[in-house]
Amino acid sequence: MTDTVQARLRAGMLTGSRDGGVCRFSAIPYAEPPVGPLRFAPPEPARWSGPRDATRPGCVAPQLPSRLRGAMGDFQAPQDEDCLHLTVWTPAADARRRPVVVWLHGGAWQSGGGALDWYDGARLAARGDLVVVAVNYRLAALGWLHVPGQTANVGLLDQECAIDWVLDNIQDLGGDPARVTLMGQSAGASSICAMLARRPRFGRAILQSAALGRGFRDSAQAATLGQVLLDAAGANDLEQARALPVERLLAAQQAPQVVAALQSEGSRRSLFGPVLDGQVLPVDIVPALTAAAGRADVLVSYTRDEMAAFPDGDGPDCALASEAVFGAPSRQWAVDATAQGRQAWLARFDVAPTARFQACHCIELPFVFNTLDAFAAAPMLRGLPPTQAAGLARATQHAWIAFIRGEAPAWPPAPHLQVLA
Repeated sequence: MTDTVQARLRAGMLTGSRDGGVCRFSAIPYAEPPVGPLRFAPPEPARWSGPRDATRPGCVAPQLPSRLRGAMGDFQAPQDEDCLHLTVWTPAADARRRPVVVWLHGGAWQSGGGALDWYDGARLAARGDLVVVAVNYRLAALGWLHVPGQTANVGLLDQECAIDWVLDNIQDLGGDPARVTLMGQSAGASSICAMLARRPRFGRAILQSAALGRGFRDSAQAATLGQVLLDAAGANDLEQARALPVERLLAAQQAPQVVAALQSEGSRRSLFGPVLDGQVLPVDIVPALTAAAGRADVLVSYTRDEMAAFPDGDGPDCALASEAVFGAPSRQWAVDATAQGRQAWLARFDVAPTARFQACHCIELPFVFNTLDAFAAAPMLRGLPPTQAAGLARATQHAWIAFIRGEAPAWPPAPHLQVLA
């Protein structure tokens, strides 16, 4: 049974929906629509006012299909550049001041969205008496194209703008702005690390499968790729690119010259990601990330066979590559955090239902959110016994909720590595 529910924010009255004891407020703008002259520009805080219908899910950022759909399955969601929204799940829009967790999705800075059913926060909110916030941010060229002389990393600035909105408004949705945890997976987790290297307004973070700096590019590399992409899209400069249909920018990602330029790097990085521009992010990222580890208590997790999710990733080098790209850096982040006086816990997901995908990248997501129904078609979960799945979801949420509430998971701190299967 779904009912409507209201929350009074500073900007105006929000109307959301209540289902099963959890209220959902969808497609809340945290920034102005990044269209026209605001395409490729830093986000401008939202200026809406008056009553607003938040009962229907919003659009996700324009994107091509994910390269991980072979493992995760695919999703259907409307896409639009007017996507700088967030979704809030709360037990009640009251004055209780519950702990808050802000979710940043993965997808190599090119795909995904906070508004997807995969990341429905209702069960996490209900079980932990938490407020869960999921963020959409700009993807691919719209959020991460680098043109020298222009502001870089506007997708990262989107995320920070969303956090600012949460800190300013969440008390009117049943949350406590003094108890905010950032939680991200893959690109989302790496983005959290980048924010910790800047001016973090949070001191607690859950980092799931973060490559921890591997996807970052220096300004020259990013500018070269950016120019090749603009040429492929038919634009000489950013001003011309602002006038292009978004479909042209997306199609350019697959242009032969763009694919060749990416391959020539020899880095196996994604086409887009954070840029070490010297303004938004420091040029020398390694010491900056080491210092960043001292700015938040962390729960760091990764999966045993991360690379098996990727096309051709299940070969004989899967274990070595998974350890090099995700495992060792995750443990090092926990070591660096502990050395600087922070609390840190480590976990590894070993659940491996299939021989092809094993315990691959993203396999923890349905257990963190207990959204196994939304992942029903995911090839990586095929054959997993329902009782094992339900038990792992309970164990995962128990640990994650404890951390979000400022407590300790039910295992020793790092360097201890807790295996979840």
